[in-house]
Amino acid sequence: MTPLVKDVKVPQDANTLSSFDKLLWTIIGLLLTIGGVFLEVAIPLPKLAWPIDLSNVSTYSLGVTFQVGAILLVGCMAGRSPAALSQIAYLALGLAGFQVFAQGGGLGYLQEPTFGYLLGFIPGAWVCGHLAFRQKRRLETLIISCLSGLACIHTLGLLYLSVLSVLRLTVVNWWGAVLQYSIFPLPGQFIIVCAVAVSAYVLRVLLFY
Repeated sequence: MTPLVKDVKVPQDANTLSSFDKLLWTIIGLLLTIGGVFLEVAIPLPKLAWPIDLSNVSTYSLGVTFQVGAILLVGCMAGRSPAALSQIAYLALGLAGFQVFAQGGGLGYLQEPTFGYLLGFIPGAWVCGHLAFRQKRRLETLIISCLSGLACIHTLGLLYLSVLSVLRLTVVNWWGAVLQYSIFPLPGQFIIVCAVAVSAYVLRVLLFY
């Protein structure tokens, strides 16, 4: 007898993680985010000469840190809840006075032009983690997830900059800040997105989810 409803294979998602695993990923996300503040992304570039001398390789800075990459990686690996909770914990630590932000910490950071981007870490992590598990594991899905999370970060950052500028809560050159915090970092962040998506894909293959 043919069943009326066929079994539909639902892709395994982060909801299958145990509570302990989710807590562990939240802590990992928090530690990676804090550590990423102080690590600048650079790529090795050997000199264009023949034969290539690998002992004489210079590095080229991309002008960004690993922080955004850490946020997106946890979203792609652990899903929306651990990713978002890790960023809530990060902001709470920073606003409580711990020196975990790029320029220190404390409530005074609310007037920093970059604080909107820090606020964007929370929805950015949530969106990335949510989209990363909507479908079966695919590289293009992870790339879209990371790009969507990055878009959330920049959107909230730009909105916060605009509020600071309109209300004159702090002295800020709006267009200069947009260039510095949103336009110039994008090429490096796009490279990070690709690296995170590939890394997450390989790790999820190895971990069978």
